[in-house]
Amino acid sequence: MLQSDFPRLSLAISPLTADRSDESPNRQQRRYAIWVLQAPHPSGYVHHDSVWPESLAQTWQAWQDLFSLNPLPVPATASASNALESFFPSPSPTVGSYSSRLMQQLGLELWTWLFAGSVQRSLAQSQGIALGRRIPLRVRLDVRDPALIGFPWEIAQPRLGKPALSLDRNILFSRTTCDVDPLALRSVGRSLQMLLVLGCGDDNRTSVLDLETEACQIAELFANCSRQDAAVPYRVETLIQPTPAELIDRLETKQYNILLYSGHGVPAPDGGRLFLRDDTTLSGTELAQVLVRSQVTLAVFNACWGAQSDCHENELIPRSSLAEVLIHHGVPAVLAMRDAIADREALSFIQAFAQTLAQRHPIDRAVAIARQQLLTLYKFNQPAWTLPVLYLHPEFDGQLLESPHQIVTELPENSTTRLDRLSTKACLRSISSPDTVWNIRRGLLRVGRTEDNDAIVSERWVSQRHAEIFYRHLHDSSHPTYFLRDFSRYGTLVRSGDDWRKIHHQEISLASGTQLKFGSSQGQAWEFVVD
Repeated sequence: MLQSDFPRLSLAISPLTADRSDESPNRQQRRYAIWVLQAPHPSGYVHHDSVWPESLAQTWQAWQDLFSLNPLPVPATASASNALESFFPSPSPTVGSYSSRLMQQLGLELWTWLFAGSVQRSLAQSQGIALGRRIPLRVRLDVRDPALIGFPWEIAQPRLGKPALSLDRNILFSRTTCDVDPLALRSVGRSLQMLLVLGCGDDNRTSVLDLETEACQIAELFANCSRQDAAVPYRVETLIQPTPAELIDRLETKQYNILLYSGHGVPAPDGGRLFLRDDTTLSGTELAQVLVRSQVTLAVFNACWGAQSDCHENELIPRSSLAEVLIHHGVPAVLAMRDAIADREALSFIQAFAQTLAQRHPIDRAVAIARQQLLTLYKFNQPAWTLPVLYLHPEFDGQLLESPHQIVTELPENSTTRLDRLSTKACLRSISSPDTVWNIRRGLLRVGRTEDNDAIVSERWVSQRHAEIFYRHLHDSSHPTYFLRDFSRYGTLVRSGDDWRKIHHQEISLASGTQLKFGSSQGQAWEFVVD
C-alpha cells in the first residue's frame, strides 16, 4: 500500500527568507524556492528560485473578486485593489467571456510560475518516462506557504487548448504536505465501507428529516455504483448529528475505509471546526486522533473551506486547514473543498467519485474523473470544478481498493471443493520410522530436499523440488482422490504389487497404502495413508 508502480514527480514551494539589509526597491518582493522532492530519474532533482510576480497577484485578486465567498490576503506588497478594472481594459466584455478568460489567465500564470526553468525540464522528462511505460505520471504539490495554499493550483494549464493539471488523463494530480507522522501499514480493501456523518447545516435550519433524506440520497448513489460493478460490495451507515462520543464509538467498533462528513465547517487554527450539532463542534486535531486509530483510509468533507487555512489579523496561519492537519497526523487521504460548494454540485461530484472508486481506480484518478464531471455539468467558467482539493500522505499510493490484477480468485465459503473443508485426513508416513509423519494440509504436500518444502527428504538423489501430492475433487467419485505429480531429475518409484515402477514428470492417482520412494531405490520408503 505504501508503494506504487506509477512514476512520481513531487514538487515543493517554500518562501525564501528576505534579506533585511537589502535596501533596494525590490526588497519587499516575495521570493520562493521551487524544487523537486521526488522524480523518476536522477537528473530530475532540480531547484529554481522565483519572484512572486505582481501580475499574478492582480489576476488572483480579480479571481477572488469574482468567484470567492471568503477572499484571502493577496501575497504581494503592491496594491491589487483595482484588479477587476486592470485585468480587462474598458469597455468590459460580457460576464461569460470575462469569467472564461479569467479562468484561463490564472491557470496559465500559475503554470508559468510553477514550471519554470529546470523544473519544466524535469516535468517533461518525467512525462516522457510515464508515456513510455503507458501509465500516468503522479504529480504532487507540497505548498509550504499558507499564503499560496488557497490558490486553485488544480487549474494550472501549460497553454491554451491544453487540459489543466488536474484534468490531464496522463497526470494524477494531488497535493501533499511535509513533516507528517508515518503512515501505518494497512491492507487495501475489498469493499467500500463508508460512515456518513451528517452535521448541522450552515443556516442551522436543516431539520432531521432533511438530513435523513440527504443520507438516503447518498446511500442510493453508492447502491447504484455497486449495481454497476457487482464485484465491489459496499456498506453505507449513517450518523445524524452525533455527539463526539457517538462518532468515536461508531468508528472504533466498526471498520470503515471512508468517512464522509456533510455539514457546516469553518476555518480554525487547529484544523477547522465541524459543526456536528448547533452547540457541538469537533476540530480537525480532535477528529484526527480517532481516524488514525480506527485506520480510516479516506476522509471526504462536503463542508466549506476544509482545504483553506485560518486567518488572523490578515495573516494566514500555517498548517491550520482541516486537510493539512489530518494528513500531518497520519490519515492517508483527505478530500476537502477550497471554498463554499452548492449541495447539487457536491452530490454530482460524490456520485461520479463513488462510481469511479467502485471501478477500483486509485483515489487521485477518481477525483480527476469526478472533477471532469463537475466541469461538464457546471461549465468551465464557473468555479465548481476547481473546488475539490485532494491531499495524499507522502507515503500513500492512493489505492483504496484492490486493483483487478491484485484480486486473488477464491472459492465461496460453502463450496464442497474448498481445501480447508476436506472431510478426510491424509499423510505421508515413513515406513522405517513410523514417528516421522507429514500431514497433508489444505489438500497439498510439497516434497523435496530444501527447507521450502512441506515434506523435507534429505537424500542426495532427491531433487530440491521433487514432487507434490495434492487433492482433486472429482464429481463422479464418492471418495477423496489424491494424485502425485513428479517434477524431479531422477523420478519417483511407486510400489505396484511386489515390484516398483518409476514415474518421471508424470501424474498418477494414489490409493491409501501406496508406498513411494523418491529418486532412488536406495531411498527410504514412504507410505501414503488416507484416514
